[in-house]
Order: sequence, then C-alpha cells, then structure tokens
Amino acid sequence: MTNKPKSPSLSIAVAVGENFAIGRNNQLLWHMPADLKFFKQTTSGHTVVMGRKTFDSVGKPLPNRRNIVITRDSSLQIDGVEVVNSLDEALEITRTEEKPVFIVGGAEIYRQALSKTDTLYLTTIHHTFDADTFFPEINRSEWEVVSAEPHKADEKNKYDYTFEVLKRK
Repeated sequence: MTNKPKSPSLSIAVAVGENFAIGRNNQLLWHMPADLKFFKQTTSGHTVVMGRKTFDSVGKPLPNRRNIVITRDSSLQIDGVEVVNSLDEALEITRTEEKPVFIVGGAEIYRQALSKTDTLYLTTIHHTFDADTFFPEINRSEWEVVSAEPHKADEKNKYDYTFEVLKRK
C-alpha cells in the first residue's frame, strides 16, 4: 500500500484595511512596525510564496525563508528565489514540506489560494483606505477564530489593529 505524501498546510499571512484594502500602486498603504514584526515571527523559517509584483515591492528575498515567486515570465531568474509559473507549481514543489507554506501576496495569488488555505494570519488595520488592490472578502462562517489580539494605535503604529488567527472549519 502506497501512502501519498501529505501536502503541507497552506496558510495566508495578510494585513488588510477594514475595506479589505491591501495596496495602492503596488505599495502597502500603511507603515505598521507591529505588523511587520508579527509577519516576520509568523513566517520565519517557513516557505513564502508570492507573486512577482509583490516580490518587486519587497525588493529582495525575505531572510530565513524559502522564497518562491510566481510569474508568467518563464525566463525570469532571481538570485535566492525559486521562480515558478503558477500557484499549482508552487504547491507541487512544496508538497513534501512538513511546516506550513505561507501565501504572502498579492491580490491575485491570494484569490487563487484562499479556497485551498487552512489558516489565515490576518491583521486588520482599523481604518478604511483608498486602494486599488484588495484581499478577497472572507466568509467568516467558514472560519473559526483561534486567537484575536486587539491593539491600540501608539507612537509607532498609527492605527488601531487586530491580529487574528483563523482556521478553516
């Protein structure tokens, strides 16, 4: 009897405004050091999968993580990054991993991955932003809140925000 290798769990790490805004002109809409720290702690030591535009906005491979970039440009090569042409290809090359694989943007990659995702690491920035890029709306009835940590704005973080971990029911 052959055992099919178990695929790693798929997680999404995302920060959204209250209107599910995630970006404008390929840039984040806020500077929230607390969220950057949460993102780093959550994804460090894991594989991160992102689209090419997200990679371009970050500008370099994320340290202490296996970086996979999805692009339609089959000739693209980036030092320190594995380049694939689809989300399915990214999931295929990570199928033997034991740790969760994180989808970290952008909007199109989130849209493709959401239905396959087991866990959402969701930071909600309590503000409505003018944006051109949005995270797909979440049907809360499909998710169980594992943890929720509300935080008030402070001298470093301009807006109130909440860190949530949601597991698919």
